[in-house]
Amino acid sequence: MINNIRNFGIIAHIDHGKSTLADRMLELTGTIEKRKMHAQMLDSMELERERGITIKMQPVRMMYHPQALNPKSEIRNFEFDASDLEFANSGYILNLIDTPGHIDFSYEVSRALRAVEGVVLLVDATQGVEAQTLSVLAMAIEQKLVVIPALSKIDSPLARVSEIKAEIVSLLGCKEEEIIETSGKTGEGVETLLMEIIKKIPSPAEKNNEERLLKPEHSFPLQALVFDFKYSTHKGIIVFVRVMKGQVSSRENLIFRVAGQKFVALEVGIFKPAEESKESLKEGEIGYIVTGIKTPGIVSVGDTIGKEKENAPALSGYSVPNPVVWASIFPEDQNDLLLLRQSLAKLKLTDSSLYYEEESSGVLGKGFRCGFLGMLHLEIISERLKREFDLTLVITQPSITYNVWCKTNPSTSSGRKNSPNKMEKIYSPAFFPEDGLLEKIEEPWVNVHIITPTQYVGNLLPFLYEHEGEISSTESLGLAHSSQVGDGKTRILVFMPLRELMRGFFDKLKSLSQGYASFSYEEVGVREANVTKLSVLVGGQEEPALARVVSKRIVEKEAETIAEKLKNLLPRQMFELKIQTKSGGRIIASKTISAFRKDVTQHMYGGDITRKMKLREKQKKGKKKMKDKGKIKIPQDVFIKIMRPD
Repeated sequence: MINNIRNFGIIAHIDHGKSTLADRMLELTGTIEKRKMHAQMLDSMELERERGITIKMQPVRMMYHPQALNPKSEIRNFEFDASDLEFANSGYILNLIDTPGHIDFSYEVSRALRAVEGVVLLVDATQGVEAQTLSVLAMAIEQKLVVIPALSKIDSPLARVSEIKAEIVSLLGCKEEEIIETSGKTGEGVETLLMEIIKKIPSPAEKNNEERLLKPEHSFPLQALVFDFKYSTHKGIIVFVRVMKGQVSSRENLIFRVAGQKFVALEVGIFKPAEESKESLKEGEIGYIVTGIKTPGIVSVGDTIGKEKENAPALSGYSVPNPVVWASIFPEDQNDLLLLRQSLAKLKLTDSSLYYEEESSGVLGKGFRCGFLGMLHLEIISERLKREFDLTLVITQPSITYNVWCKTNPSTSSGRKNSPNKMEKIYSPAFFPEDGLLEKIEEPWVNVHIITPTQYVGNLLPFLYEHEGEISSTESLGLAHSSQVGDGKTRILVFMPLRELMRGFFDKLKSLSQGYASFSYEEVGVREANVTKLSVLVGGQEEPALARVVSKRIVEKEAETIAEKLKNLLPRQMFELKIQTKSGGRIIASKTISAFRKDVTQHMYGGDITRKMKLREKQKKGKKKMKDKGKIKIPQDVFIKIMRPD
């Protein structure tokens, strides 16, 4: 019955106890036996458990019987009478979607929020409100979801319950007594939280109540929202869906409304959290559909599944996630190129936001130009390629997409032609035109939300200026008068270029705030850019893989840094090797690696000194000839080390 269903998600920052709280819910509802429980039950990937973050969404269906508990229980100042609940005896179906909290996956999170009627806002009692939590919370409020505030880790000796409650009150405008105190470690307050979910979050029937009064339930055409998917070698792509209207059964002919791909539902079922097949999924339920599709690029998050014979429209809100960070990935051994191609195709089957195309570099050989949703997305994909497919990779400097207008129609050093007075999107520094050929450049800008203890604001202001940040506003959160670290917090809204987030922004932010500051960002359009291409020449030959696009304001500093790094990293040769950095048609920095000196006169003894002088002159001519004709092969580890921030 649709009236006893409650669909909800949990909004929390990384390491705020979301997965641990979900574990206690699974235990309390008897969804998983205690002997089968392990930490972070809903984090199925090794990388998720290792780093303590949620990467892939994991739904789970819990059956909760309030009558099985004490009918009248007072838990942390909340009193409920289970006998008053409509389905106290038959039980409630609680569908939880454990979503990633990082801003890189904001579109996927927005689709998951569309699949639920309410969320639990979980805040760490030792850390307080974080920036990425605010971003997801804003999405939930925009979609008019019910928000239930809760504190986690109240059993910690570092918990600051009253101060963090004040932050939540100032954020939501709720009352302090409405904030539920929980502990994922001890299970305290979890029962109260489940009761609050039942009482405050509406059932799916309440959302479609008006339309249901006009039409009987069986007349609704199928509309199922795809909020995630995964790939199985035997079953093909398995889509995670929320049935918004109608119902779907196995062996029915279905269609993806946006992609236009038809398929047969080989199996439908629910998550407990393992997949459990059912005859059908009805309106309001969350489950899975086995599609049998094994082709990448067809299934995408946000698409709508309908029945082939029905004419229902796609659900609103669908969009194609655009890559914001680009990087080239090359196999260290060119014999692994085929394996890398197959590995990327397999990852594409589980991650529609990954983009890749084949490219070739004179230095690194053949590889792939890949687009990512952000720096964390890049890090996760590269880590999965190494772990799951045992690949050793070389990853070039991450860059962003620039809108470029050229004055004429010249051919750049890379051989790529630029059309005059026509905008081109350039995502590789190697293809970036020289300054004299440029008419105008535009780059993406972002709004960055930073939350930091007030005492570190003074450290961050010069740092933000260094990264071209324009501070829009500052706002105090919580109890600013407190003397303890983290009690008084300030929210800073900064407008800055997206490229600056790739210059070690996160690491420097954490360092300056001793690890307490957090940030999130969102794209807000483009602005004219004051940037230039910085080329690197090794032995007089330009190395496209080492090129980068930098701000003209810091081009001299960057040029000196790169030249010095290469001088220390490149191995010495038998001839003198010159390293140069060039921008705007002029050499900015130059370093020289001295040649090895070979004692060619060691075997000589006796005779006139002119014998040795003649031999040294002969060697000098040989070295000059070697310098003119010799080619430098840059070791693979140099490309990795040159990208690391100082």
